[in-house]
This record gives sequence, structure tokens and C-alpha cells, in this order.
Amino acid sequence: MTFFAFLPDLLIAYGAYLIATASPGPANLAIMTTAMRRGRRAGMFLAGGVVLGSATWGCLAAAGMSALLAQYAGITEIIRILGGLYLLWLAFKALRSAARSGPVALSDTTERRSDIRYFSTGLAIHLTNPKSIFAWLAIIALAITPDAPGWAAFAVVGGCWLLGIFVFEGYAIAFSTRRMIDGYTRFRRWIEGVTGLAFGLAGIKLIAGSR
Repeated sequence: MTFFAFLPDLLIAYGAYLIATASPGPANLAIMTTAMRRGRRAGMFLAGGVVLGSATWGCLAAAGMSALLAQYAGITEIIRILGGLYLLWLAFKALRSAARSGPVALSDTTERRSDIRYFSTGLAIHLTNPKSIFAWLAIIALAITPDAPGWAAFAVVGGCWLLGIFVFEGYAIAFSTRRMIDGYTRFRRWIEGVTGLAFGLAGIKLIAGSR
């Protein structure tokens, strides 16, 4: 099968990934709140970690890592529990901040974190969610047919990786604008409350994680 014959199936997979990636979730919420509260640079580094984590699971799915995880279910359960606990920790931090009255320091204050810490946070959000590899499998399956070329799965992952950069970094840029920051300042407690609840529900779901 030539590339152009494979292209329609590839575009279907890209479209599904774009819709799924742009939808609200823990990663997007983390990018939004970080960009609004800590600025564009922090949001973009966190988004970079999210992109790398997503691409890592995508490459593992394309390489058949899912078969190994299915065989050794204990590994998946451990990663799932760690991921759920991490999301619950993020939920606790967001809800604790939401409970504080009065203004909260934004990106131009002394409460700063290194770029690598923001990047690591984004990376951890994805790498501690083993369900991501099965989501990637679903995306890849949209484009893979019995006569698909051997490079097809990696073409799906590569294109989706570029789309992920566009979406996640786009969120960081969009939500670091002055209008968004002013809105965050005004509705901070509501935003962080909703974010905390979303993280908490995602963490509980990940730990409970019925297959």
C-alpha cells in the first residue's frame, strides 16, 4: 500500500486524536491553570511534558508494549494506583488553594518553580496513566488495516505527536494571555475548585479503574 492510498485512514486517526486531545481532561486543565497562574513559559514547559508523555505511550503502543502490559497485569495495576494517587495529590493542592480567600500570587511573585519541575509535572500526568496506551491502541486501530504498511502505526503516532504539540502548547499560549489571567484572578477560587474536583474524580476513577 502506498502512502497516498493509506492517507484517508491516517486522516481518520488524526481527526479522532485531535478531538480526544482537545477535549477537557486532567492534562488540559493542568496546562490551563498553570498558564493562567504562572505564565506562558510555565504553561508551555508543562505542556511539553504532557506531549512527551503522550508520545511515549504512543510509541510503546505502536511497538506492541500493550501485549506485555496485558501479560503482566500487576505492572499496570501499580502504575494505575501511582497515577491515581498523583492526581489526588494535584486535587488536594488545587482545592487547598481554592479554599484560600483573597488574592493569590501569580507568575511574577517569589513562588517560582524551575522549568524542569513544570515539565516533569506534565510528563508525570501522562506516564502515570497506563490507560493512555490503550487509548493509543484505539487511535492506531482506526488506521491499521490488514494490508497497511509496516510503518503505518508509527506514522499515526508521529502525526498525532505533531497535533499534540499544536493542541497542548496552544492551550498554554491561549490561557496565558492578559484577558485569561485577569479572568483567572477574578474567578480563581471557582476555577481551582472545579480543577481540584476534576483531578479528584480522575484519580479515583484511575485507582478504581474497572477494565
